[in-house]
Amino acid sequence: MQLSSALDLTPFIRKGDHVIWPQGTGEPTGLTARLMAQAEALQDVTLVLGMVTTATLAHANANKFSYLCLNGAANTRKAVALSGMRVIPAHVSAIPSLISTKRIPIDVALVRVRPTTDPSIFSLGVMVDFVHEMIDAARVVIAEVDDRMPLTGGDTLVARDKIALLVAADGDEPVIQDVIPSGVDAMVAKRVAELIPDRATVQFGVGGMPVAVSQALRSHKDLGLHSGVIPDAVVDLIETGVITNRFKGIDEGISVTGGLFGTRRLFDFAHEYASLHMRRAAYTHAASTMIQLNAFHTVNSAIAIDLSGQVNAEMAGGRYVGAVGGQVDFVRGARLSPGGRSIIALASTTPDGKHSKIVADLAGQPITTARSDVDLVVTEYGVAELWGLDVPERAKALAAIAHPAFRDALERRFEASGGN
Repeated sequence: MQLSSALDLTPFIRKGDHVIWPQGTGEPTGLTARLMAQAEALQDVTLVLGMVTTATLAHANANKFSYLCLNGAANTRKAVALSGMRVIPAHVSAIPSLISTKRIPIDVALVRVRPTTDPSIFSLGVMVDFVHEMIDAARVVIAEVDDRMPLTGGDTLVARDKIALLVAADGDEPVIQDVIPSGVDAMVAKRVAELIPDRATVQFGVGGMPVAVSQALRSHKDLGLHSGVIPDAVVDLIETGVITNRFKGIDEGISVTGGLFGTRRLFDFAHEYASLHMRRAAYTHAASTMIQLNAFHTVNSAIAIDLSGQVNAEMAGGRYVGAVGGQVDFVRGARLSPGGRSIIALASTTPDGKHSKIVADLAGQPITTARSDVDLVVTEYGVAELWGLDVPERAKALAAIAHPAFRDALERRFEASGGN
Protein backbone atom coordinates (compact mmCIF):
# COMPACT_ATOMS: atom_id res chain seq x y z
CA MET A 1 0.00 0.00 0.00
CA GLN A 2 1.51 3.32 -1.04
CA LEU A 3 1.63 6.38 1.19
CA SER A 4 -1.00 9.03 0.56
CA SER A 5 1.76 11.60 -0.01
CA ALA A 6 3.06 9.53 -2.93
CA LEU A 7 -0.30 9.35 -4.71
CA ASP A 8 -0.80 11.12 -8.02
CA LEU A 9 -4.37 12.42 -7.83
CA THR A 10 -4.61 13.63 -11.43
CA PRO A 11 -5.93 10.32 -12.85
CA PHE A 12 -8.82 10.42 -10.37
CA ILE A 13 -9.85 14.08 -10.32
CA ARG A 14 -11.28 15.40 -13.58
CA LYS A 15 -11.71 18.92 -14.85
CA GLY A 16 -14.73 20.53 -13.16
CA ASP A 17 -14.94 17.97 -10.34
CA HIS A 18 -16.24 18.70 -6.85
CA VAL A 19 -14.05 17.18 -4.11
CA ILE A 20 -15.14 16.71 -0.50
CA TRP A 21 -13.69 15.33 2.74
CA PRO A 22 -15.19 14.86 6.23
CA GLN A 23 -15.23 17.67 8.76
CA GLY A 24 -12.86 18.26 11.65
CA THR A 25 -11.07 15.15 12.88
CA GLY A 26 -12.34 13.15 9.92
CA GLU A 27 -10.00 14.92 7.47
CA PRO A 28 -7.47 12.60 5.74
CA THR A 29 -4.58 15.02 6.11
CA GLY A 30 -2.12 13.11 3.93
CA LEU A 31 -4.55 13.19 1.02
CA THR A 32 -5.57 16.79 1.52
CA ALA A 33 -1.93 17.87 1.71
CA ARG A 34 -1.31 16.04 -1.56
CA LEU A 35 -4.36 17.70 -3.08
CA MET A 36 -2.96 21.12 -2.24
CA ALA A 37 0.50 20.22 -3.50
CA GLN A 38 -0.92 19.08 -6.86
CA ALA A 39 -3.34 21.99 -7.30
CA GLU A 40 -1.63 23.40 -10.36
CA ALA A 41 -2.03 20.08 -12.20
CA LEU A 42 -5.80 20.03 -11.56
CA GLN A 43 -8.28 22.03 -13.61
CA ASP A 44 -11.36 23.92 -12.43
CA VAL A 45 -11.76 21.89 -9.23
CA THR A 46 -14.17 22.95 -6.47
CA LEU A 47 -13.66 21.88 -2.86
CA VAL A 48 -16.88 21.29 -0.91
CA LEU A 49 -16.11 21.92 2.75
CA GLY A 50 -17.69 21.61 6.14
CA MET A 51 -15.68 22.69 9.18
CA VAL A 52 -11.93 22.51 8.53
CA THR A 53 -9.86 22.58 11.73
CA THR A 54 -6.41 21.77 10.30
CA ALA A 55 -3.96 24.10 8.55
CA THR A 56 -4.73 22.62 5.12
CA LEU A 57 -6.20 25.84 3.74
CA ALA A 58 -3.11 27.82 4.75
CA HIS A 59 -1.21 26.16 1.87
CA ALA A 60 0.06 28.57 -0.78
CA ASN A 61 -1.99 26.73 -3.42
CA ALA A 62 -5.31 27.14 -1.62
CA ASN A 63 -6.24 29.96 -3.98
CA LYS A 64 -5.98 27.59 -6.97
CA PHE A 65 -9.32 26.00 -6.08
CA SER A 66 -12.90 27.21 -6.06
CA TYR A 67 -14.89 26.62 -2.87
CA LEU A 68 -18.43 25.71 -1.89
CA CYS A 69 -18.83 25.89 1.88
CA LEU A 70 -21.36 24.44 4.30
CA ASN A 71 -20.25 26.85 7.03
CA GLY A 72 -17.63 29.44 7.89
CA ALA A 73 -16.48 28.13 11.25
CA ALA A 74 -12.86 27.51 12.30
CA ASN A 75 -10.40 27.50 9.39
CA THR A 76 -13.16 27.22 6.78
CA ARG A 77 -13.24 31.04 7.05
CA LYS A 78 -10.26 31.04 4.67
CA ALA A 79 -12.28 29.14 2.07
CA VAL A 80 -15.26 31.46 2.51
CA ALA A 81 -13.00 34.44 1.85
CA LEU A 82 -11.47 32.79 -1.23
CA SER A 83 -14.87 31.75 -2.59
CA GLY A 84 -16.49 35.17 -2.34
CA MET A 85 -19.04 33.98 0.23
CA ARG A 86 -20.22 30.85 -1.57
CA VAL A 87 -21.88 29.38 1.50
CA ILE A 88 -24.89 27.04 1.44
CA PRO A 89 -27.20 28.00 4.33
CA ALA A 90 -28.51 24.56 5.26
CA HIS A 91 -29.50 22.84 8.46
CA VAL A 92 -27.39 19.76 9.21
CA SER A 93 -30.54 17.66 8.96
CA ALA A 94 -30.91 18.74 5.31
CA ILE A 95 -27.32 18.06 4.19
CA PRO A 96 -27.61 14.25 3.74
CA SER A 97 -30.53 14.74 1.35
CA LEU A 98 -28.84 17.64 -0.44
CA ILE A 99 -25.85 15.39 -1.14
CA SER A 100 -27.91 12.30 -2.05
CA THR A 101 -30.05 14.26 -4.52
CA LYS A 102 -26.94 15.96 -5.96
CA ARG A 103 -28.16 19.42 -5.03
CA ILE A 104 -24.70 19.54 -3.48
CA PRO A 105 -22.53 17.95 -6.21
CA ILE A 106 -19.87 15.43 -5.17
CA ASP A 107 -17.52 13.70 -7.61
CA VAL A 108 -14.56 12.66 -5.45
CA ALA A 109 -14.59 11.86 -1.72
CA LEU A 110 -11.40 11.68 0.35
CA VAL A 111 -11.96 9.87 3.66
CA ARG A 112 -10.21 8.23 6.63
CA VAL A 113 -10.89 4.61 7.53
CA ARG A 114 -9.62 2.04 10.00
CA PRO A 115 -9.39 -1.72 9.37
CA THR A 116 -11.71 -4.04 11.26
CA THR A 117 -11.36 -7.77 11.89
CA ASP A 118 -13.23 -8.29 8.60
CA PRO A 119 -11.03 -7.34 5.61
CA SER A 120 -14.14 -6.48 3.58
CA ILE A 121 -15.29 -3.87 6.11
CA PHE A 122 -13.69 -0.63 7.31
CA SER A 123 -14.67 1.79 10.09
CA LEU A 124 -15.00 5.57 9.75
CA GLY A 125 -13.76 5.87 13.32
CA VAL A 126 -14.14 9.48 14.41
CA MET A 127 -16.64 11.05 12.02
CA VAL A 128 -19.91 9.76 10.60
CA ASP A 129 -22.37 12.70 10.27
CA PHE A 130 -22.94 12.74 6.46
CA VAL A 131 -19.85 10.78 5.37
CA HIS A 132 -21.87 7.81 4.10
CA GLU A 133 -23.80 10.14 1.81
CA MET A 134 -20.48 11.56 0.51
CA ILE A 135 -19.24 8.05 -0.24
CA ASP A 136 -22.45 6.96 -1.97
CA ALA A 137 -22.63 10.13 -4.09
CA ALA A 138 -19.01 10.19 -5.24
CA ARG A 139 -17.75 8.76 -8.53
CA VAL A 140 -14.42 7.98 -6.83
CA VAL A 141 -13.69 7.33 -3.15
CA ILE A 142 -10.07 7.39 -1.97
CA ALA A 143 -9.41 6.39 1.63
CA GLU A 144 -6.47 6.73 3.96
CA VAL A 145 -6.08 3.68 6.18
CA ASP A 146 -5.32 5.01 9.65
CA ASP A 147 -4.89 2.70 12.64
CA ARG A 148 -4.71 5.70 14.97
CA MET A 149 -8.48 6.06 14.81
CA PRO A 150 -10.68 4.28 17.35
CA LEU A 151 -12.99 1.43 16.47
CA THR A 152 -16.42 2.80 17.23
CA GLY A 153 -19.93 1.39 17.05
CA GLY A 154 -23.13 2.51 15.39
CA ASP A 155 -23.07 3.71 11.78
CA THR A 156 -19.30 3.69 11.25
CA LEU A 157 -18.93 0.64 9.02
CA VAL A 158 -18.33 1.00 5.27
CA ALA A 159 -17.83 -1.80 2.74
CA ARG A 160 -14.43 -2.16 1.08
CA ASP A 161 -16.04 -2.36 -2.36
CA LYS A 162 -17.25 1.24 -2.05
CA ILE A 163 -13.65 2.45 -1.92
CA ALA A 164 -11.78 2.76 -5.23
CA LEU A 165 -8.33 3.17 -3.71
CA LEU A 166 -6.75 2.59 -0.30
CA VAL A 167 -3.55 4.39 0.70
CA ALA A 168 -1.58 4.48 3.93
CA ALA A 169 -2.13 7.52 6.14
CA ASP A 170 1.00 9.60 6.59
CA GLY A 171 -0.33 13.02 7.56
CA ASP A 172 -0.62 14.50 11.02
CA GLU A 173 -3.48 13.10 13.06
CA PRO A 174 -6.19 15.78 13.12
CA VAL A 175 -7.15 16.61 16.70
CA ILE A 176 -9.22 19.35 18.28
CA GLN A 177 -8.14 20.58 21.70
CA ASP A 178 -10.88 21.66 24.10
CA VAL A 179 -11.01 25.44 24.32
CA ILE A 180 -10.25 26.71 27.81
CA PRO A 181 -13.42 28.49 28.95
CA SER A 182 -13.22 32.13 29.93
CA GLY A 183 -14.41 33.35 33.30
CA VAL A 184 -17.55 34.71 31.65
CA ASP A 185 -18.17 31.36 29.93
CA ALA A 186 -18.02 29.70 33.37
CA MET A 187 -20.56 32.19 34.76
CA VAL A 188 -22.95 31.57 31.87
CA ALA A 189 -22.45 27.81 32.14
CA LYS A 190 -23.36 27.85 35.82
CA ARG A 191 -26.72 29.40 34.95
CA VAL A 192 -27.21 26.91 32.13
CA ALA A 193 -26.52 23.96 34.43
CA GLU A 194 -29.15 25.24 36.87
CA LEU A 195 -31.75 24.93 34.08
CA ILE A 196 -30.93 21.29 33.31
CA PRO A 197 -32.54 18.76 35.65
CA ASP A 198 -31.14 15.39 36.66
CA ARG A 199 -32.10 12.61 34.21
CA ALA A 200 -32.29 15.06 31.30
CA THR A 201 -30.70 14.30 27.93
CA VAL A 202 -28.19 16.94 26.83
CA GLN A 203 -26.69 18.22 23.58
CA PHE A 204 -23.75 20.53 23.15
CA GLY A 205 -21.02 21.06 20.59
CA VAL A 206 -17.43 22.27 20.86
CA GLY A 207 -15.82 25.53 21.98
CA GLY A 208 -15.33 27.32 25.26
CA MET A 209 -19.01 27.48 26.20
CA PRO A 210 -19.77 23.74 25.73
CA VAL A 211 -16.66 22.84 27.72
CA ALA A 212 -17.75 25.22 30.48
CA VAL A 213 -21.24 23.69 30.49
CA SER A 214 -19.73 20.20 30.73
CA GLN A 215 -17.73 21.30 33.75
CA ALA A 216 -20.77 22.92 35.34
CA LEU A 217 -22.76 19.66 35.05
CA ARG A 218 -20.36 17.62 37.19
CA SER A 219 -22.74 17.37 40.15
CA HIS A 220 -25.72 16.25 38.04
CA LYS A 221 -27.08 12.71 38.07
CA ASP A 222 -28.11 10.25 35.36
CA LEU A 223 -27.83 12.54 32.36
CA GLY A 224 -28.15 11.24 28.82
CA LEU A 225 -26.05 12.35 25.85
CA HIS A 226 -27.29 12.94 22.29
CA SER A 227 -25.22 15.34 20.22
CA GLY A 228 -23.93 16.17 16.76
CA VAL A 229 -20.31 16.21 17.94
CA ILE A 230 -18.68 15.88 21.35
CA PRO A 231 -15.44 17.28 22.87
CA ASP A 232 -12.93 15.71 25.28
CA ALA A 233 -14.81 17.23 28.22
CA VAL A 234 -17.58 14.65 27.80
CA VAL A 235 -15.21 11.87 28.90
CA ASP A 236 -15.09 13.25 32.45
CA LEU A 237 -18.89 13.23 32.66
CA ILE A 238 -19.09 9.61 31.53
CA GLU A 239 -16.21 8.34 33.66
CA THR A 240 -17.57 10.01 36.82
CA GLY A 241 -21.06 8.60 36.25
CA VAL A 242 -22.80 11.90 35.52
CA ILE A 243 -23.78 10.61 32.07
CA THR A 244 -25.38 7.19 32.42
CA ASN A 245 -28.02 7.37 29.64
CA ARG A 246 -30.38 5.41 31.90
CA PHE A 247 -33.41 7.64 31.32
CA LYS A 248 -33.08 8.80 27.69
CA GLY A 249 -36.28 7.23 26.41
CA ILE A 250 -34.41 5.75 23.43
CA ASP A 251 -30.82 4.54 23.10
CA GLU A 252 -30.84 3.90 26.83
CA GLY A 253 -27.38 3.12 28.16
CA ILE A 254 -25.82 4.58 24.99
CA SER A 255 -24.17 7.96 24.35
CA VAL A 256 -24.91 9.06 20.79
CA THR A 257 -22.90 11.45 18.61
CA GLY A 258 -22.05 12.01 14.96
CA GLY A 259 -18.42 12.97 15.52
CA LEU A 260 -15.53 12.96 17.96
CA PHE A 261 -14.14 16.51 18.01
CA GLY A 262 -11.31 15.88 20.43
CA THR A 263 -7.83 14.52 21.07
CA ARG A 264 -6.29 11.16 21.94
CA ARG A 265 -8.08 11.34 25.29
CA LEU A 266 -11.46 11.11 23.56
CA PHE A 267 -10.28 8.73 20.84
CA ASP A 268 -8.74 6.26 23.28
CA PHE A 269 -11.84 6.39 25.46
CA ALA A 270 -14.10 5.75 22.48
CA HIS A 271 -12.06 2.79 21.16
CA GLU A 272 -14.25 -0.31 21.35
CA TYR A 273 -16.42 1.39 23.99
CA ALA A 274 -19.74 -0.35 23.58
CA SER A 275 -21.77 2.40 25.26
CA LEU A 276 -20.86 5.03 22.66
CA HIS A 277 -22.50 4.92 19.24
CA MET A 278 -21.57 7.06 16.24
CA ARG A 279 -24.69 7.84 14.22
CA ARG A 280 -25.44 9.58 10.93
CA ALA A 281 -26.77 13.15 10.86
CA ALA A 282 -29.96 11.71 9.39
CA TYR A 283 -30.45 10.18 12.86
CA THR A 284 -28.80 12.59 15.30
CA HIS A 285 -30.51 15.68 13.85
CA ALA A 286 -33.87 14.14 12.96
CA ALA A 287 -37.04 15.42 14.61
CA SER A 288 -38.34 11.84 14.65
CA THR A 289 -35.39 10.91 16.88
CA MET A 290 -35.50 13.88 19.22
CA ILE A 291 -39.22 13.63 19.93
CA GLN A 292 -38.46 10.28 21.62
CA LEU A 293 -35.75 11.66 23.91
CA ASN A 294 -36.59 12.34 27.53
CA ALA A 295 -36.24 15.98 28.69
CA PHE A 296 -33.92 16.88 25.83
CA HIS A 297 -32.01 20.05 26.78
CA THR A 298 -29.99 21.55 23.95
CA VAL A 299 -27.27 24.16 24.44
CA ASN A 300 -26.20 26.33 21.52
CA SER A 301 -24.58 29.72 21.20
CA ALA A 302 -24.91 32.91 19.16
CA ILE A 303 -22.91 35.74 17.70
CA ALA A 304 -25.79 38.14 18.36
CA ILE A 305 -29.44 38.09 19.36
CA ASP A 306 -31.86 40.95 18.87
CA LEU A 307 -34.52 42.20 21.26
CA SER A 308 -37.25 40.17 19.56
CA GLY A 309 -35.24 36.95 20.02
CA GLN A 310 -33.83 36.50 16.51
CA VAL A 311 -30.47 34.69 16.59
CA ASN A 312 -27.47 35.25 14.32
CA ALA A 313 -24.96 32.39 14.58
CA GLU A 314 -23.28 32.99 11.23
CA MET A 315 -21.74 36.40 10.61
CA ALA A 316 -19.80 39.01 12.57
CA GLY A 317 -18.46 42.28 11.24
CA GLY A 318 -19.57 41.39 7.72
CA ARG A 319 -17.54 38.15 7.76
CA TYR A 320 -18.88 34.62 7.76
CA VAL A 321 -17.48 33.03 10.94
CA GLY A 322 -20.14 30.51 11.97
CA ALA A 323 -22.80 28.28 10.52
CA VAL A 324 -26.46 27.46 10.29
CA GLY A 325 -25.28 24.04 11.41
CA GLY A 326 -27.49 22.00 13.68
CA GLN A 327 -28.72 24.85 15.84
CA VAL A 328 -32.27 25.03 14.46
CA ASP A 329 -32.55 21.24 14.34
CA PHE A 330 -31.71 21.03 18.04
CA VAL A 331 -33.72 24.10 19.07
CA ARG A 332 -36.82 22.60 17.49
CA GLY A 333 -35.99 19.07 18.62
CA ALA A 334 -35.84 20.17 22.24
CA ARG A 335 -39.32 21.65 22.01
CA LEU A 336 -40.64 18.34 20.63
CA SER A 337 -39.11 16.32 23.46
CA PRO A 338 -41.31 15.72 26.52
CA GLY A 339 -39.91 18.05 29.19
CA GLY A 340 -37.28 19.40 26.78
CA ARG A 341 -35.95 22.97 26.59
CA SER A 342 -33.63 24.73 24.18
CA ILE A 343 -31.00 27.12 25.54
CA ILE A 344 -29.08 29.82 23.67
CA ALA A 345 -26.06 30.59 25.85
CA LEU A 346 -23.76 33.52 25.19
CA ALA A 347 -21.59 36.12 26.90
CA SER A 348 -23.32 39.48 27.07
CA THR A 349 -20.52 41.26 25.18
CA THR A 350 -17.73 40.61 22.71
CA PRO A 351 -14.47 39.57 24.43
CA ASP A 352 -13.15 43.15 24.42
CA GLY A 353 -16.33 44.38 26.10
CA LYS A 354 -16.90 47.01 23.42
CA HIS A 355 -20.00 45.57 21.82
CA SER A 356 -23.17 44.04 23.21
CA LYS A 357 -24.17 40.66 21.84
CA ILE A 358 -27.77 41.54 22.64
CA VAL A 359 -28.66 44.15 20.04
CA ALA A 360 -31.69 46.24 19.16
CA ASP A 361 -31.91 44.61 15.73
CA LEU A 362 -29.76 42.39 13.55
CA ALA A 363 -29.48 45.13 10.88
CA GLY A 364 -29.09 42.89 7.86
CA GLN A 365 -27.21 40.09 9.62
CA PRO A 366 -28.45 36.54 8.96
CA ILE A 367 -31.29 35.19 11.06
CA THR A 368 -30.13 31.68 11.87
CA THR A 369 -32.90 30.87 14.34
CA ALA A 370 -36.26 32.59 14.14
CA ARG A 371 -37.65 34.36 17.18
CA SER A 372 -40.65 32.02 17.06
CA ASP A 373 -38.35 29.08 17.83
CA VAL A 374 -36.25 30.57 20.64
CA ASP A 375 -37.00 29.40 24.18
CA LEU A 376 -34.37 30.28 26.83
CA VAL A 377 -31.54 32.80 26.44
CA VAL A 378 -28.77 32.85 29.04
CA THR A 379 -25.97 35.33 29.71
CA GLU A 380 -23.81 35.86 32.78
CA TYR A 381 -26.48 38.31 33.99
CA GLY A 382 -29.44 35.97 33.98
CA VAL A 383 -32.02 33.97 32.05
CA ALA A 384 -34.62 35.32 29.63
CA GLU A 385 -37.49 32.88 29.09
CA LEU A 386 -38.93 33.98 25.75
CA TRP A 387 -41.30 31.13 25.00
CA GLY A 388 -44.83 32.56 24.88
CA LEU A 389 -43.84 36.22 25.37
CA ASP A 390 -44.94 39.01 23.06
CA VAL A 391 -42.36 41.27 21.43
CA PRO A 392 -42.31 44.03 24.09
CA GLU A 393 -42.06 41.43 26.85
CA ARG A 394 -39.17 39.75 25.00
CA ALA A 395 -37.34 43.05 24.63
CA LYS A 396 -37.69 43.77 28.33
CA ALA A 397 -36.49 40.27 29.29
CA LEU A 398 -33.48 40.37 26.97
CA ALA A 399 -32.44 43.91 27.93
CA ALA A 400 -32.46 42.77 31.56
CA ILE A 401 -29.74 40.17 30.86
CA ALA A 402 -27.61 42.43 28.66
CA HIS A 403 -24.44 43.97 30.07
CA PRO A 404 -25.46 46.89 32.34
CA ALA A 405 -23.44 49.31 30.21
CA PHE A 406 -25.76 48.69 27.24
CA ARG A 407 -29.19 48.23 28.84
CA ASP A 408 -30.43 51.82 28.72
CA ALA A 409 -29.38 52.25 25.11
CA LEU A 410 -31.11 49.02 24.11
CA GLU A 411 -34.33 50.08 25.78
CA ARG A 412 -34.21 53.52 24.11
CA ARG A 413 -33.60 51.97 20.69
CA PHE A 414 -36.50 49.58 21.18
CA GLU A 415 -38.87 52.38 22.21
CA ALA A 416 -37.75 54.51 19.25
CA SER A 417 -38.54 51.63 16.86
CA GLY A 418 -42.14 51.61 18.01
CA GLY A 419 -41.73 48.31 19.85
CA ASN A 420 -41.68 46.04 16.79
